[in-house]
Amino acid sequence: MSTTQSTKTERSPWFKLLWIVPIVLVVVALIVLGAQAFRASTAGIDFLKTYPGRSELPSWAPVGFPAWLEWQHVLSAFFILLIVRTGIQVRTTRRPPAYWTRKNQGLLKTKGQPVRISLSLWLHLTVDVLWILNGALFYVLLFATGQWVRIIPVHWDVFPNAISAGIQYASLNWPTEDGWSNYNALQLLTYFLTVFVAAPLAILTGVRMVPGLAVRFQKLDRVYPVALARKVHYPVMIYFVAFTVVHVTLVLATGTLRNLNHMYAGRDDQSWIGFGIFAGTVVLMVAAWIAVRPTILATLASLTGNVRR
Repeated sequence: MSTTQSTKTERSPWFKLLWIVPIVLVVVALIVLGAQAFRASTAGIDFLKTYPGRSELPSWAPVGFPAWLEWQHVLSAFFILLIVRTGIQVRTTRRPPAYWTRKNQGLLKTKGQPVRISLSLWLHLTVDVLWILNGALFYVLLFATGQWVRIIPVHWDVFPNAISAGIQYASLNWPTEDGWSNYNALQLLTYFLTVFVAAPLAILTGVRMVPGLAVRFQKLDRVYPVALARKVHYPVMIYFVAFTVVHVTLVLATGTLRNLNHMYAGRDDQSWIGFGIFAGTVVLMVAAWIAVRPTILATLASLTGNVRR
């Protein structure tokens, strides 16, 4: 094969996607122009005046972020990073370097035989358990402290206000941020979807796919087949990745220091304390991302079972 043919073969998958770029740019430009035109119209001015983008909270709603919410946020981000990292490895690795089996299989047996899983899947499931435990504690504290009112809609006007906030974002004249006391309606609905829809879906579909359990509970295939769980689980992961990208982008673009102080330092000011803590967590996550290697995983996995090639 010639060099030209080889290059063409290597590039063809990417070139097939290039036609999407101008279409996306045109669509984005039309959305921005449409949003700006609507905001300038009489109907748009009246709509944004009636629905400024923020739904009022009850008078008893808590203000600020308690310490438990800050460390919950850090742990969730860390766990999700590893879950996505190992999830990608599970889907893309054809020949795992080693496998793990649990000494005491319990339910995790297939026709009496111990279940063997890759090291990436072992870490994926291990971090899943930690994420679920952290999430369970999060739910308890969320409702025990009244913080739930900040991410669960309590008024129907949250929906037109969310549309209003979306129009403001689309017009590039973003809504005023005051996350310390009240999220805008679009943020509120997004956090509600993430916490009470996406997270439970990730757990329910993930549990259904666990090797050993999937075979042991084959009777569920009639109402909840493994194939359906697999089809839902991956898009949910894509949602978490997209949510993280948009979330981090908006945090950095709408008042970086103040936003980072909210979630990492528990204070509403422009100091660099929150940024310092955030930077430290980023270094830790980068180190964890790099550390997810077969040699390290084999050492960790051997503490809870048998590792064989």
